[in-house]
Amino acid sequence: MNSFIVSFHQEDNVDTMQVQKLNQEELEKAAGRGTRRLFELDTNIGFFIFLDAEDDDGDLSYLVLQYEEESEEPSACYSFGMKDFYEFMALFLQDAYFYEESEEEQEEEFGPVHHLAHLLHHITEAGKDIKP
Repeated sequence: MNSFIVSFHQEDNVDTMQVQKLNQEELEKAAGRGTRRLFELDTNIGFFIFLDAEDDDGDLSYLVLQYEEESEEPSACYSFGMKDFYEFMALFLQDAYFYEESEEEQEEEFGPVHHLAHLLHHITEAGKDIKP
């Protein structure tokens, strides 16, 4: 597992974030007792699945799997602290349940799910050269 720091734009209103990039073996270990698929997001930089996982010791991990194009295997697995993962969930839920404008107005405005996709872009760019 390799850690890296992601910095965001000041207007993103998000503190720097420490992220771990996991390889397949580390992912399997983190998910020893199973995973819970929480939500997914399809973006122009990939398809992301957000999940939590429990290892054999009962420790929880907060993970995001990234899939590119039509691949059945994830191209990357990122692990986050609970605080950062909670930020992602809050943005997704805010858009899904509380952003009550018409679809036309939502497409024109930079809403919560667009902000989440923007954060994911920063994370994937910062982690693209990191070997798990």
